[in-house]
Amino acid sequence: MNPLLESLQLKTRRHFLRQSTAGIGGIALNAFLAEEKARGETPNPLAPKQPHFPAKAKRVIYLHMTGSPPNLDMFDHKPELVKRTDQECPDEFLEGRTFAFTSGTPKLMGSPREWSQHGNNGIWMSDAIPNFHKHADDMCLVHSMHTDQFNHAPAELLVYTGSPRSGRPSMGAWTTYGLGSENEDLPGFVVLISSGVQPNGGKNSFGSGFLPSVYQGVQCRSKGDPVLYSSDPAGMDRTMRRKTLDAIRDLNEIQGEEMGHPETQTRISQYELAYRMQTAVPEVMDISKEKKSTLEAYGAEPGGASFANNCLLARRLAESGVRFVQLFDWGWDFHGTGVGTGLQKGLTDKCATMDKPISALIDDLKERGLFEDTLIVWGGEFGRTPFREGRTAKSKVLGRDHYPDAFTMWMAGGGIKGGYEHGNSDELGFNVAEKPVHVHDLQATIMNQLGFDHEQLTYRFQGRDYRLTDVHGHVVKDLIA
Repeated sequence: MNPLLESLQLKTRRHFLRQSTAGIGGIALNAFLAEEKARGETPNPLAPKQPHFPAKAKRVIYLHMTGSPPNLDMFDHKPELVKRTDQECPDEFLEGRTFAFTSGTPKLMGSPREWSQHGNNGIWMSDAIPNFHKHADDMCLVHSMHTDQFNHAPAELLVYTGSPRSGRPSMGAWTTYGLGSENEDLPGFVVLISSGVQPNGGKNSFGSGFLPSVYQGVQCRSKGDPVLYSSDPAGMDRTMRRKTLDAIRDLNEIQGEEMGHPETQTRISQYELAYRMQTAVPEVMDISKEKKSTLEAYGAEPGGASFANNCLLARRLAESGVRFVQLFDWGWDFHGTGVGTGLQKGLTDKCATMDKPISALIDDLKERGLFEDTLIVWGGEFGRTPFREGRTAKSKVLGRDHYPDAFTMWMAGGGIKGGYEHGNSDELGFNVAEKPVHVHDLQATIMNQLGFDHEQLTYRFQGRDYRLTDVHGHVVKDLIA
């Protein structure tokens, strides 16, 4: 058929309406925008929205240990693996598997840490995380996590976007798309990064993908200007700034009327939000106003930049109405190629920067009545091998390679069971032995606690409806209180 005739046949009334500023919905939106403009108001895409059903969690604080902690040396007690230390790894656990830095036949390696039981249910934890011991009854440990990826960037992207490839919206973006923000002067999704290194997945780990960019994570800093480039330029006062933004808004509104592109409305909203943030963000990010006892509990230092500072900021942001606070902390890739990434002193030192502030965060949220409706999630992008990392086979420093088939994450608050352990791996820690939980299942469960049916929170892009969990995922009801 002639391509021109074929194209003309497609231009039916239905085609016309669908393409006219996103169809009938777009026509209704334009009418709504006209009413808003007549009242001199700009619609706020981050205005609070209702979820599908009553939520048990109003917000999420996600604590990502970038590089993936050695679960077998922190939460997964494997006495049988200790007994078999230095034995050759059985072939049945190696066949068909690919490892990042290990080849040949590696040696099994039990944990060198000391272990003890804590809480009413006797949850095993190692001496690497002493401050977590007192929170055993608050934590829901999922020992049966598994993923499809064994390299950092794709594994991290899978956890946060539901795909190992770039381009999908992140979990925080889906949350703000579905819920909006409780504070019109702050972003709905804030990202804090410690240890001086960006996430493995880069900004895609907190990006908006094909969602309007207003829903992407806003990266804030705990030292210096909280948000880069938000301060007024030299020689420009607030009055001049306001007049400039008004002129830019008018130009954008003209373009919006002509083109009908949703990103134009996003641009208007982001300029306005940035203006309001100039006052609101420095105030909420100023931890010097906290009591001395609070600062000491976290190990936070005003004017500094650390994971401890970011945990305290997470509480302040959550308290101020931010829906999703994402903390990335680099330095958890424990290969054992140096003392700092070894399972003895290296793990002790790194955990000391992490378990104290997180413990203080839990206590702080409880004291302020925020723990019950704040969902805390802790973990990495995959687990670590039950055997020695290949490059360190003859070293005195112990380390583990990447491992996707069995690892531990934990949650607390937000309607999740406390003092509960879900699933388990086999006695050597190679495979999930019971109640497997894929990362898509974790995503579905987090969305459920926020009041969403993960199959219904969708966005149409390139001809089909997308969601965080793609075509996978089941809510793990056993984790819910």
